[in-house]
Amino acid sequence: MRSGVKGVVIGGVCAAVLGGAGYGAYNILSALSGDGATGGGSASVKSGPPGGDEVKDTTAKFFAAWEKGDAHTAASYTNYPVSAEQLLTAYGDDAHITGVHITPGAATGTSVPFTVRATVSYGGASKPLAYESRLTVVRGRTTHRPLVDWKPSVLHPRLRTGDTLVTDASAAAPIQAVGRDGTVLTKQKYPSLGPVLDELRKRYGDKAGGRAGVELAVRHTGPDGAGPADTPLLTLVAGRTGKLRTTLSASAQAAAETAVMKYPNASVVAVKPSTGEILAVANNRTDGFDAALLGERPPGSTMKIISAATLIDHGKTTANGPAPCPSSAVSLSQTFHNLRGLQPDEHATLSDSFARSCNTAFVKFADELEPGSLAAEAQDRFGLGRNNWQIGVPTFDGRVPAAGGPDKAAGLIGQGQVQMSPLNMASVTATAMTGAFRQPVLVPLSLDHREPAHARGLPSGTVAQLRAMMKRTATSGTAAPIMSGLGPDFGAKTGSAESDGQARSDSWFTGYRNDVAAAAMVQDGGHGIDAAGPIVASVLRNAG
Repeated sequence: MRSGVKGVVIGGVCAAVLGGAGYGAYNILSALSGDGATGGGSASVKSGPPGGDEVKDTTAKFFAAWEKGDAHTAASYTNYPVSAEQLLTAYGDDAHITGVHITPGAATGTSVPFTVRATVSYGGASKPLAYESRLTVVRGRTTHRPLVDWKPSVLHPRLRTGDTLVTDASAAAPIQAVGRDGTVLTKQKYPSLGPVLDELRKRYGDKAGGRAGVELAVRHTGPDGAGPADTPLLTLVAGRTGKLRTTLSASAQAAAETAVMKYPNASVVAVKPSTGEILAVANNRTDGFDAALLGERPPGSTMKIISAATLIDHGKTTANGPAPCPSSAVSLSQTFHNLRGLQPDEHATLSDSFARSCNTAFVKFADELEPGSLAAEAQDRFGLGRNNWQIGVPTFDGRVPAAGGPDKAAGLIGQGQVQMSPLNMASVTATAMTGAFRQPVLVPLSLDHREPAHARGLPSGTVAQLRAMMKRTATSGTAAPIMSGLGPDFGAKTGSAESDGQARSDSWFTGYRNDVAAAAMVQDGGHGIDAAGPIVASVLRNAG
């Protein structure tokens, strides 16, 4: 949509500071929000959750004011009236939504579902709008009034903090994205592709031969004022749809969509190692974030693929060379341990320690490596950390700093300052499997003459050793329970990574089978084989 269109940022100061804290943290900013003090209230002071009559009365007044287009009065029945009034005003002024009729459903305690029916009108065109949402009534901390617990999703379920609603000429022409076999890829059939398809439309709508129409859409605003592509909600005037060919595989995407739905906060990416083409991208997240391409999380022991390559390429050991696995290891006064239950082995080889995912074996090499060795290997051999990938949509390209101190040892086991996304680790696996770094791509480079990132790749001897160690891990190591039956041309690496503030570790897993490499991450998912492993195995099994 045109950049000149006025859009009100949802949430304002209160939402930005409180985030998901809700009304429970409200009194911290009561001076800013007013606790809904402008709408009148009971003379007696009440406490505890609002009762049934209070819930019914508050929602009725809120809905009535919303239907009338009286943003100020409707906002006064919420616990964040300033933020609520901004968005309720934009609902009519910028989104051009009128004729609002709201039908409440049966309340469950203080939670009330409801249906909205309205009309969107712009430039002589009109279309009906209908959707369902839900609100919760809480008691104000300072006024003790029953109030609607305000969040952007009350107004529309697709809205998040920082979003706006606008109706105008669309920012980009519509596209029909198709997979590598010609299958049409839609959000309805492949929900995980929503953010990817929106971004592809933003970047390639015009290049694909389309023409913009008129739409009601969600505009997303990032911290720097920019944000992801608009999310269309309703088309008033159809534009001309352009056809955009992607590298995605319909069968791999379907498998990925099904697999991630079994685990909350799960993400997976599959690539074709021989070309770098992305075959599938899937997420299962309530926040809409594309963690598969943009996530920044410690990758845990999946990082040992790069670490093992570093040790081999720097002549510190070989797959069949020594890599003892003690019960603990100390690097610069920091003590590292293995996962519970892993028996020490002072005579282990690198292949032994890799297959068993022994942390201490890798930590013991930290003092033998220069501070920049791991970072250089990641950049020069695997193409990571330079922020120069051009896949066709925005990505995080990995972070492996030239760390010193204890972080040098932590980096070897995928902790410390190391950060990756599932796309990064799928690419790492593809590079380890083939020896060549082929920057992942989602749309042909020739479409907009993008220059791909380059890296040296790996020596053939290193590749042979990495493949042997990954195959051993998949055959008889930590990945064996998940990879059983997928051979003979296969390999894998498990991982779990601790993150601040989490009760459980993130689950990581990466593997390859024939000409498909995949990596998955599940936040709070536990060990690699607990959650991420089954996702990758399912994608590898069904991608062909």
